Amino acid sequence: MPGQGKHPEIQDSNSPGMVNNARVISYNIPEGERPGGIKVRYKIRVATGKRGRQLDARQAKVIMEVLQWLSQHPAPS
Repeated sequence: MPGQGKHPEIQDSNSPGMVNNARVISYNIPEGERPGGIKVRYKIRVATGKRGRQLDARQAKVIMEVLQWLSQHPAPS
């Protein structure tokens, strides 16, 4: 994965609302690749089953709204 640190962490999640056995994948951007030198850490929650399907539908709806907005507001040339 581009920009991924050498040693991503994989942790069990204890966050409320997540399915048991959910995973959190986190990693830091290497120092030489940081935008403006700021520290950047990504955390990705992996959701499956019913919760995963709900999140997929929500994400698809938001992406569609963004694409519709972009088609109605073209960038100035």
